[in-house]
Amino acid sequence: MRILRVAQNLYPEVPGGGTYHVHAMSRDQAAVGHDVTVLAVSDDESLPRREERDGYTVVRRSSTVELLSNDISLGVARFLRAADDFDVIHAHSHLYFSTNLAAIKRRLDNIPLAITNHGLYSQNAPKWLFNLYLCTVGRWTFNQADVVFCYTDEDRKRVREFGVNSQIKVIPNGVDTERFIPDGEASEMIDHNGPVVLFVGRLVRGKRPEDAIDAVSRLPKRLETKLYMVGDGPLRSELKTNGDQDDVEFLGQVAYEKMPAVYRSGDMLLLSSQAEGLPRTILEAMATGTPVVVTDLEQVAPIVSGAGETVPVGDIDGFAEGIRRVLTSPEQYEPRSNVSEFSWSDTVQRTTDSLLSLVNEAANGTAE
Repeated sequence: MRILRVAQNLYPEVPGGGTYHVHAMSRDQAAVGHDVTVLAVSDDESLPRREERDGYTVVRRSSTVELLSNDISLGVARFLRAADDFDVIHAHSHLYFSTNLAAIKRRLDNIPLAITNHGLYSQNAPKWLFNLYLCTVGRWTFNQADVVFCYTDEDRKRVREFGVNSQIKVIPNGVDTERFIPDGEASEMIDHNGPVVLFVGRLVRGKRPEDAIDAVSRLPKRLETKLYMVGDGPLRSELKTNGDQDDVEFLGQVAYEKMPAVYRSGDMLLLSSQAEGLPRTILEAMATGTPVVVTDLEQVAPIVSGAGETVPVGDIDGFAEGIRRVLTSPEQYEPRSNVSEFSWSDTVQRTTDSLLSLVNEAANGTAE
């Protein structure tokens, strides 16, 4: 099967759960014999326009203009227009202009299209704006797809509420449960004698990292809790100048291979985002046996039941109380038991099977 994967960015040059998902999916599909090409946007002149790596092909096109942190690329449009030798197109996230272009390609061509929903809302724009987008361009984009992949039943319902009538399949986002395990070495980057709270994610407005810092600062000093911020982003300089920096340490971006040790070194993971899909960070933390305190999002709360605490968006006192509960009674939580149904190999297999079905259906339709 010849797969064209359309993704705005790609790991490792752009770290993150979504970009790693694209990379790992492409790598693992290529490993079993599929011909995978990833089309991405990059202005990094040190990177080749085309390269072979980890078994798949990467094609990069430069951005033409940026709008709300969304790189719009005429080069991607030109590539898609001429991309007639693929069996299926798999685009990632309706939030990017590249996926809108993939939808136009499907409208004008007969190559089947799948779109993975990594989360309905952007971390870089107000919710009212994306409600407008979802009711117009976003809905149209989803409706051009032959299938839409969602991580949870809750996300499937939310997509339907915006008037999407394409076929929707729920395929959970998986985690490598053989790599992310409770037993193993701790991280040399974590050096603190008291309780350790982890924040793992990009330092952007939508992740609300300032809430994590504020929540930890409200804990009793006697607990001697320290927050380790793992990740980078435009808010880093601003965050480093706020609050009691004795309680916070910024580790910057950490290589994926080192993250199991980081999770094992923490007493809990704190995620204060205002919007998410099904964050890989939550699954990775739980797989390593680390309890979580996360925002009470509809699609996230059922996943963490029994593995931690959920708190309304922006409730700083609630986050502080959630942290206190986890730190004082960790035996109440069984994080790893919650990830048994989130196998990465299963995610790859089910996604691949669905893409093959689209290809076969398209071939039968042509034959008729």
